[in-house]
Amino acid sequence: MDLISKHNIVHRYEKRKLLIAVNCVAGLAIFFFGYDQGMMGSVNVSIDYGAYRMGYGTIDDENGQVVVNDSTLQGGIVSVYYLGTLVGCLLGGWIGEKIGRIKVMAIGSIWGVIGASLQTSAMNPTWMICARLINGIGTGMLNVIVPVWATETASHTSRGQFVAIEFTLNIFGVVVAYWLGFGCSFLDDGYSPFVWRFPIAFQILPLLFLFAIVWLFPESPRWLVKVGREAEARYILGRLRGEDEYGLAEAEFQDIRNVAELERKSGKLNSYFHMLWDAMPKKLGGGTSGKLHIGRRVQLVVWLQILQEWIGIAGVTIYANDIFSQAGYSVFKSRWIAGINDIFYMFSTLIAVFTLDRLGRRVSLYWGNVVMGIAMFLSGGFSRLAQNNPNDESKRAAYGAAGAAFTFVFTAGFGATWLTIPWLYPAEIFPLQVRAKGNAWGVVGWSVGNGWTTLLLPTMFKNISEKTFYVFGACNFISIPIVWALYPESNQRTLEEMDLLFAADSIWNWDAEKTFARLKEENPDLVQAAQRHQSVVSGLEGGAVRKGSRGMSLVPGGEKIVVESEEGNGNTGKVG
Repeated sequence: MDLISKHNIVHRYEKRKLLIAVNCVAGLAIFFFGYDQGMMGSVNVSIDYGAYRMGYGTIDDENGQVVVNDSTLQGGIVSVYYLGTLVGCLLGGWIGEKIGRIKVMAIGSIWGVIGASLQTSAMNPTWMICARLINGIGTGMLNVIVPVWATETASHTSRGQFVAIEFTLNIFGVVVAYWLGFGCSFLDDGYSPFVWRFPIAFQILPLLFLFAIVWLFPESPRWLVKVGREAEARYILGRLRGEDEYGLAEAEFQDIRNVAELERKSGKLNSYFHMLWDAMPKKLGGGTSGKLHIGRRVQLVVWLQILQEWIGIAGVTIYANDIFSQAGYSVFKSRWIAGINDIFYMFSTLIAVFTLDRLGRRVSLYWGNVVMGIAMFLSGGFSRLAQNNPNDESKRAAYGAAGAAFTFVFTAGFGATWLTIPWLYPAEIFPLQVRAKGNAWGVVGWSVGNGWTTLLLPTMFKNISEKTFYVFGACNFISIPIVWALYPESNQRTLEEMDLLFAADSIWNWDAEKTFARLKEENPDLVQAAQRHQSVVSGLEGGAVRKGSRGMSLVPGGEKIVVESEEGNGNTGKVG
């Protein structure tokens, strides 16, 4: 393929080897994401950073730690990063449709390098706030485009496991960040600027490496079809699936091409504004996506990400040292226990690799909420008991150990369930023509949730202490009926079936399931084609009428086009 650089690894590898290479690059980007989140845990407690440079605290000479006096400033410096990720994800989703996935990954890497360099050299709060905003923009670009690139190259049969493995690498980044910061804290008794500047600068290395090698990897075949570069797309897809699976690759290519045609016919409905406003009543200009109900899906992914933060993980990740200190441990002991907790957290993510596709998304969220809710209430209770017995060393140690143990239980429950699903769900439920932008809305929810919690958590820990755990516990139990009532199950359903799953006009899950069962029965060819790995777009995306299928219209006001059936005959379908 002369149109693709001779240095591109798509010429060297195919099938599993090529997919592993793609997954490694995606994992590198996700590793940076985790490292960038985890490093602030050690930076926040640095003496030079908190007391001298940022000025939100004073030094307690007795135990050598920073006592926070301005929790709003501390929380603001942390949370402005998520304003950057919000801007970055919307920008990345938009330009990713214009210039491609690979170029956005390269741009995001450079943005991250600039932001990390500015953070490393920060001399005051204003400088640091601006630097973290810039760094967040780069992270947001990578967060929105890397999952899209990965899922658009991977086979649908391995997508769930792949996302779970990605987030094992994400938490590995958190672990590396924490222990690197912990090791640096011993330099010059923790007073040296190196303690916080080096961990921030360290993230530049994987970003530069990502920028250097991403040009050697294949572009998303789906994006190539969208921009009319079909010869390249067919070649890359054939290499990804292998020469022995040519029939499957060709059928997948035809699906992509058909959907790309539908996008061009209904592109006016695909802007961020239309996607968000679609959830409004028709009298106010909503409902423009018809039976696709794009606006409802946007609301689901945004609020799932916000719930992910309010069930407690933002507090446990960033303020782990404070949590263990409140449980009665010394500063040094709190820090290494928090590091052990991160390692435990990383291994717990492997549970999701084996359970997400077996138990389903909803059941996994349920059991995660139960485990985490109980753990947060018990952790808070034991932390209070430890603080109530300052003069009884044995009781204080026992209660503190119990409180720390349930924090470990919480992170294990989160790593096995809620860590992965809010990122996997957006990649599953959106139609292909808006999947990149749909994923951007998921990152918007993550940015809002993280920014909101990290801004409020310093004040919460300062004013209500261990009762913050009770807030987290309550949010866990509140999440169960929300998921039960509003979130349809996406597990073991093809991406082509998702439009059937969200075709009901009602917001309730039980109505969605009833409508899905009815439409599935009325469109038997759709399900059979999906099971045979053949072209199904003509029976769903465009509402085409197929032999043996009653057909249906999902997008209002389209025009007729001709799409290919699996028999190779032209079917006339109406876009909407």
